[in-house]
Amino acid sequence: MTLLAFETSCDETSAAVIQDGRVLSTLVSSQIRLHSEYGGVVPELAAREHLRNLMPVAQGVLRDARVAPSQLDAVAATRGPGLPSALMVGFKAAQAMAFALQRPFVGIHHHEAHLYSPWIAGHPPAADFAAFQPNVSLIVSGGHTMLVKVESELKHRLLGATVDDAAGECFDKIGKLMGLPYPAGPEIDRLAERGNPGAFDFPRPMIQDVNDDFSFSGLKTSVRYFLRDHPGLTEDIRALSDVCASVQAAIVDVLVAKTLRAAGRMRVGCVTASGGVTRNNSLRHRLKAACEQSGLELRLAQPDLCTDNAAMIGILAERKLLRQAGAPPMFEEVLPGWQLDEALEA
Repeated sequence: MTLLAFETSCDETSAAVIQDGRVLSTLVSSQIRLHSEYGGVVPELAAREHLRNLMPVAQGVLRDARVAPSQLDAVAATRGPGLPSALMVGFKAAQAMAFALQRPFVGIHHHEAHLYSPWIAGHPPAADFAAFQPNVSLIVSGGHTMLVKVESELKHRLLGATVDDAAGECFDKIGKLMGLPYPAGPEIDRLAERGNPGAFDFPRPMIQDVNDDFSFSGLKTSVRYFLRDHPGLTEDIRALSDVCASVQAAIVDVLVAKTLRAAGRMRVGCVTASGGVTRNNSLRHRLKAACEQSGLELRLAQPDLCTDNAAMIGILAERKLLRQAGAPPMFEEVLPGWQLDEALEA
């Protein structure tokens, strides 16, 4: 099977060509520079850039993969969740292409695709489903933080999610309070390497709660008041690095503790992690150490597959097509608020 996939759920325009579980070609056109001026993603600008970039990106992956449109067996795109106008660009373009080629079309849930990105690795990337096993998966990004039990391929159960701010959102909002450029998460990660994570004691919200939910708004508020009470502190690079390291430690402590606790309770032998925040060096190192200590296998999405990308959309679309008879409905609509548990029940 040869499949073309699009991903335009937020501010990254991506396309990928998938063939028999391998990513033949994948490209991502980022809009970070465009949105950094505004301190966050502007939906109207994101949609406009998707319109500008989608066809060149799609043509680029087809050319790199040496695949003609007529050789495609199916087309896929992210259906939700995401920014409505951004989703529409990739989704409708993919539907139109599938209709013109008279090929099956698959609309994919963005977070469900993240569940499979840790199983894509290598150069060129290939899906290692032969090693697939039940796992507890942490999906952590700018818009979402959740734990999912993956019982078997395409069978999942949502365990818990954030009740307010996502971890990546917390990184970015705290970074803005400290005057760091958007997106602040990578900058905090960089500065934290030179800081002392024990310099300041920030709260670890819900870390002791027995449920699998997360909360990071209280941490953000705590840092806001801390900076108010220590004016000028962030002008000292050493102190700023200590604040970044301490904030990062608080967020990572919560993510690691709740993930390992859920894995133990679910009695699985494997933990996976994906999403943009999974590129954070401290989170990757801490998860690795915690899993080794607990005797758990750890699968981390490789860095270029942590953020929004069409490769994971295409890999999941291929698996879904292989496991069902007939073509999925062609004339679906985007679902900007599509919840993961709704997708798993579908």
